[in-house]
Amino acid sequence: MDYKEQYNFWLSDAYFDEATKQELRDIADNETEIEERFYKELEFGTGGLRGVIGAGTNRMNIYTVRKATQGLANYILKQGGQEKGVAIAYDSRNMSPEFADEAALCMAANGIKAYVFDALRPTPELSFAIRELGCISGIVVTASHNPPEYNGYKAYWEDGAQVAAPRDKEIIEEVRAVTDYNDVKTMDKQEAMDKGLYQVIGKEIDDRYMEELKKQIIHPEVIKEMADDIKIVYTPLHGTGNVPVRRILSELGFKHVYVVPEQELPDPKFTTLEYPNPEDPKAFALALALAKEKDADIVLATDPDADRLGIYAKDKATGEYVSFTGNMSGMLIAEYIMRERAATGKMPENPAMVTTIVTTNMTRAIAEDYKAKFVEVLTGFKYIGEQIKLFEQDHSYNYVFGLEESYGCLAGTHARDKDAVVAVMCLCEVAAWCKKQGITLWDQMINLYEKYGYYKETQYAITMKGIDGSRQIAAIMDKLRSNPPKNFGDLQVVEMRDYDLDQKTDMATGEVTSTGLPKSNVLYFDLTNDSWCCARPSGTEPKIKFYMGVKGNDLEDAQKKVEALTEAVKALL
Repeated sequence: MDYKEQYNFWLSDAYFDEATKQELRDIADNETEIEERFYKELEFGTGGLRGVIGAGTNRMNIYTVRKATQGLANYILKQGGQEKGVAIAYDSRNMSPEFADEAALCMAANGIKAYVFDALRPTPELSFAIRELGCISGIVVTASHNPPEYNGYKAYWEDGAQVAAPRDKEIIEEVRAVTDYNDVKTMDKQEAMDKGLYQVIGKEIDDRYMEELKKQIIHPEVIKEMADDIKIVYTPLHGTGNVPVRRILSELGFKHVYVVPEQELPDPKFTTLEYPNPEDPKAFALALALAKEKDADIVLATDPDADRLGIYAKDKATGEYVSFTGNMSGMLIAEYIMRERAATGKMPENPAMVTTIVTTNMTRAIAEDYKAKFVEVLTGFKYIGEQIKLFEQDHSYNYVFGLEESYGCLAGTHARDKDAVVAVMCLCEVAAWCKKQGITLWDQMINLYEKYGYYKETQYAITMKGIDGSRQIAAIMDKLRSNPPKNFGDLQVVEMRDYDLDQKTDMATGEVTSTGLPKSNVLYFDLTNDSWCCARPSGTEPKIKFYMGVKGNDLEDAQKKVEALTEAVKALL
């Protein structure tokens, strides 16, 4: 069916409820809106679903959620995993509880038990719960840091990580095979509970999750010693982090934790924010005001599903609060864990640090310094989670830490996705250690730059929405792939990696070898002077992103170099 036929089908078929039909009648005179809602199915990609909430095949609604869940259920049944059940969590967004229930009742109708959290929970706790309960799969309803009109649905497998290859493609095929909405199963909630196919979970999982987090603390005595002196300001940005973050900090003994009152409680409209993303400096406005009032040492923000952490810390030389990128905060935690585990004899044999191809190159320098295996994977934390599983299967290495540039990291293996709750905990331990040394987190960051080099990264993104936007993004990638640049400004291209074609090309010799990583629509350019640039269409937003990194002699030099590289990228486009 074309988009107009789909529109009329939704208006006329008895399967769709009256509220949905009325929403569609209200746009009857808006042909562009009808086309946008129905020109395609909301794509179930390798990360699941994500889209604007509303009626239509290209929107997040109870029908598209059910349809995706039916495909996942069919896959679980084919794998013989129905007896293990599925864990389901959700965040504070509009329709999140409803979508979670729709997914649970679809699973139940297929004979697969659903373990559903009693209230909103962080994404990393869902990852933990899957393995804790021995589930075959998991679902978390969240759109992470997207604007309030969005929601999403992420699928996990029994290892606790987001579904990876080849399973991701197999599940996608099952979802695509569900073409008739009337084939989608559901059942009454009370009936599902009576039959033991819908079970509410909560405190018992929370308690076990907290126990696992605490195992990552290296110096509890330092926290206790400095607990009276250190001041922490925290905002959950109206999301899921409020309860677990406050609980873990309290149980570790931190005494001065101030939560931004205007952003403490769940708010699906994110009223106090333009964009609920800890990468956005504007998201810190209220937290920084509170920090100045309380004379806080550090300022922390977790995104709505609490898998990303943003921070500011005081520069005692100026008295101002300095923002840290995800690379910077990740490096503070990674270096501390490596150093203190090595010093206390707590480093496992054959330690490994895992990172993505667009994360700072300082990761490699730190891993080499502490004699840890350094592993690079494609962008997306599921690939880091996959490495943990592979290490456990072949007993080759012991995972110690993993991070990606987009403000996400994981200490330990309790979860298989990035975890802002454990990141808060670890960073507060680093801050306590710094306080004991008479320095700030910013001072320690400068210490790392002095030791390893002044690495600096940035990102340039172009947003292109709708049908035309998708075509424009594809055209940009095609141009870079078919006619690759020989230089970015003054920086020459040393090597080009095309992960879609699995080709790594030496630009001087023309020699072509394998990238060694899975197929993905990503182009990476290794440049002279320890610089690099990577082009990648976003998997969750209508954007094409350019990631860049340089290495400078000092802060000012690194800033100039990264600005020059950014301008060179813009000039190429």
